[in-house]
Amino acid sequence: MTTTVAAYAAPAARARLERTTVTRRSVGEHDVLIDIAFVGICHSDIHQVREGWGTAIFPMVPGHEIAGVVAARGPGVAAFAVGDRVGVGCMVDSCRVCRNCRAGLEQYCSDGPVWTYNAVGRDGQPTYGGYSQKIVVDENYVVRIPDALPLDVAAPLLCAGITTYSPLRHWHAGPGRTVAVVGLGGLGHLGVQLAHALGARVTVLSQSLRKKDDGLRLGADHYHATADPATFEELAGAFDLVLNTVSAPLDFGAYLALLRTDGALVNLGLPEDPVHLELQSLNGNRRSLSSSGLGGIAETQEMLDFCAEHGVAAEIETIRADQADEAYERVLRSDVRYRFVIDTATL
Repeated sequence: MTTTVAAYAAPAARARLERTTVTRRSVGEHDVLIDIAFVGICHSDIHQVREGWGTAIFPMVPGHEIAGVVAARGPGVAAFAVGDRVGVGCMVDSCRVCRNCRAGLEQYCSDGPVWTYNAVGRDGQPTYGGYSQKIVVDENYVVRIPDALPLDVAAPLLCAGITTYSPLRHWHAGPGRTVAVVGLGGLGHLGVQLAHALGARVTVLSQSLRKKDDGLRLGADHYHATADPATFEELAGAFDLVLNTVSAPLDFGAYLALLRTDGALVNLGLPEDPVHLELQSLNGNRRSLSSSGLGGIAETQEMLDFCAEHGVAAEIETIRADQADEAYERVLRSDVRYRFVIDTATL
């Protein structure tokens, strides 16, 4: 039978979030019903609620950094039991048959993944995210949260964590490699911890030195202010990998010049406005400008296990559900260290 649960939703573009209810589908053969304990606030929630990335589906229940406990399961579920600590990230389904899905790259499904919210599921119904009490998800898109990770600090790992872990692994961050992380925010503070835990030499590139102490504490070896033009002169050709975690347009030419031969600048932030790139900045030294989107389900589980083993977790500020709009404004002002997490008991 279906379940009606409390949620916070945006009724229209740019509207304030308001308390409402949504209906969750019946638990099917391979479904897991999750009691949501915590859900992170991601900058992409703000982009989508405000239609910064294009036309959206309303009412919208945001939230794709979901941590909770299994409350029920379908008869065909083998991987999870009632009481298990689990998480759900940015996607809840994919075609499962394309080359990417078969390779464990569901985030690049050729038919398009079904996103956790602001999407239409394969049943034709809109998806609603984690700013709610419960969610029903196919077991193949659920991950196990290790006991060593408290649910509140684990929630942001389901997006911010995997979004930084996946490119670090793909571009071989590790001993002997130099990694720069642009921006020390929700993604950046996890990127620094993960790159350090992987064994890379890590530098933070931030507008100012305001968060330098935090950056060094989280594992950075060096911290530089990008507002100082001398930074780009000093660090020219210094890095194998630059992860851009900010959502604002950058001078890509300046950052590409920081790369060594065969280095890559990987863009993780998604500005709402077009960006400008002079192709000459890619000429020479086989530098690459690339992107990375999330990680597959198996890689997300790998990331969680890695975080548990190495003591990597989000630094959070826990809030009530009715503080979400205020939190959005603070995110836009970079006034959070480093991820807001909603306690869903306040719904």
